[in-house]
Amino acid sequence: MSKTRIAVAGAGLIGQAHIRVLQASPMCALSAVVDPSPAAATLAAQAGVPLFASLDQLLAQNRPDGVLLATPNALHVPQALQCIAAGLPTLVEKPIATTVADAQALVDATENVGAKVLIGHHRAHSPIMAKAREVIASGRLGRLVGVMGSATFFKPDHYFDDSPWRREIGGGPILINMIHEVHNLRMLCGEIVSLQAIASSATRGFPVEDTVAINLRFANGTLGSFMLSDTAACARSWEQTSQENTAYPSHGDEDCYVIAGTHGSLSVPTMRLKSYPRDEDRSWWKPFEECTVDMVRDDPLKLQIEHFGAVVRGEAPPLVSARDGLQNLKVTDAISQAVRSGGVVEVC
Repeated sequence: MSKTRIAVAGAGLIGQAHIRVLQASPMCALSAVVDPSPAAATLAAQAGVPLFASLDQLLAQNRPDGVLLATPNALHVPQALQCIAAGLPTLVEKPIATTVADAQALVDATENVGAKVLIGHHRAHSPIMAKAREVIASGRLGRLVGVMGSATFFKPDHYFDDSPWRREIGGGPILINMIHEVHNLRMLCGEIVSLQAIASSATRGFPVEDTVAINLRFANGTLGSFMLSDTAACARSWEQTSQENTAYPSHGDEDCYVIAGTHGSLSVPTMRLKSYPRDEDRSWWKPFEECTVDMVRDDPLKLQIEHFGAVVRGEAPPLVSARDGLQNLKVTDAISQAVRSGGVVEVC
């Protein structure tokens, strides 16, 4: 059986990560690199695949089975629309778009023709997240009551010096980092229907926020609180606790989510479960039964590529649809609105 041929458009950091995963894939193969930059020529040569300056050239000269768009955010929608028009299955890196209106246009185009579009929220493919959802669905926590989450980490000065746009509005952790957390929270607790948020830029003094406190209401009545900061010397972030990306140091004693229900709570990603026996009275004066839920760790980017290959071949529907990507963007946009307004914002 021949491998599913995937072209990668965009040779930046995330594009290079996808290229490495494709080169190691048992079912998919890197077929081409699409990028007009001079550095991309070296990358394509090292990978042993042709380089194209544009999607037009790729489609005319070396049509793949599918395309992975790891290009700048502003190009996601026009390039995805081009791929849809060409009948090519497409993996679009997150965020789906830079505006809700553009994201809606892509959702409409996808659903109108039944296009195969997967949005690159790679944590959806995490075995840790799959196990956490399994525990919640089993009822061991009882009815969900609340979730406490955090994404607190310290970005060094060169992160902003290398890309000065990150100091400006739109470059802060709300739009860069929180969209990952939104999808995780939706997977764990359901749809977010309203929220409040306050932000601060007191630490760095940039025009963009560096720290945000967020309150969330979910459709099922669950409430949530979330602390987001890219200037906090704290390990309570997915990257520093999940052990899924070896580029980050790991702190195995830390969690970034605690999901609490009427019968118990689950800490993620340590998977420490504290619960009351079902047949006993529950009380804060009584001890919990405690255990650590068994799970495995694996690279979500690797699993995402294999899933995309299955989508391309018609073996599976997209795990993260264009509509999912739109909803994640709507929540992130609502957080920014809430910061500006100081009030409660309903998520449409």
